[in-house]
Amino acid sequence: MITRRHILAATLLIATALATPARAEEKPAEIRIGTQKGGFFPAVRQRQTLERAFKPLGIEIKWVDFQFGPPLLEAINVGSVDFGYVGDSPPIFAQAGDAKIRYVAAVKSEGNTQAIIVPKDSPIKTLGDLKGKRVAFGKGSSAHNLLVAALEKAGLSWSDITPAPLGPADATAAFVKGSVDAWSIWDPYLALAELKENARVIAFDKDVHKPNAFYIAGADFVDKYPALIAKLNTTFASEGVWADSHHEDVAKAQADATGVDIEAVRRFVDRSNYRVVPLDAEVVRSQQAVADRFAKLGLIPKPVHVSDIVWKWTPGS
Repeated sequence: MITRRHILAATLLIATALATPARAEEKPAEIRIGTQKGGFFPAVRQRQTLERAFKPLGIEIKWVDFQFGPPLLEAINVGSVDFGYVGDSPPIFAQAGDAKIRYVAAVKSEGNTQAIIVPKDSPIKTLGDLKGKRVAFGKGSSAHNLLVAALEKAGLSWSDITPAPLGPADATAAFVKGSVDAWSIWDPYLALAELKENARVIAFDKDVHKPNAFYIAGADFVDKYPALIAKLNTTFASEGVWADSHHEDVAKAQADATGVDIEAVRRFVDRSNYRVVPLDAEVVRSQQAVADRFAKLGLIPKPVHVSDIVWKWTPGS
């Protein structure tokens, strides 16, 4: 039975709620973005586009540099970076290791910015000639996937080569000294090897599989700030459209930021695609094929389902 006392209590609760100011939506003081030497992040950074987009929200942008994808994703996993851009393999290894990450957007590569190369005078002419050879690659990187897919296409197994897992700096030295027979590598290191060492490409990404690249964010950050992730995606997508028609500006910014030879930078910028899109069914299927390939070879500790960690981005929402 509702009594006068119940009515008075309810009235008091309503009055208290109305008198309490609404809490401002929680937001971070800064967003930490992981970068690599590839991509167009140096141009975006130089143009201050993100800084202008987030300043009205009272959010600073902090850029954190990495040599390649796996350490960048580990930084996202442990919470020292919020958002970054990597190739296809790093998220597979990270997910298999239970990293707290989410796919938030994709770039559908045309397959021209990563290749397996050999010294100019090498007797290696085809992928089949890699049998018995020592091949350098970045463990857990997109170049790792390229090498696995290339061997698969040539009818070779992982045990048919001598794997040499090396980061880009060490692999560069090994390639120049001739201590490896071939190298699976991405731009700008690929372009530098072509121009400075006259390296010869025996297969580009596009010759063996359909590659993609991804924008990745920390799972906790996505759950807590989905609107900010959408804003990051939208801003990078807009910059991607700009970059596709301003290659020289992108190249100059990249060269200024990294110290990489401008001719090498121009080469890889001209063969790059920067369009940022949501992960559609085709991209997810392609990425699942990468995951299944690694699982089959026992290169990851367990099979993974890519769709389990895909965050749905609807542009314009």
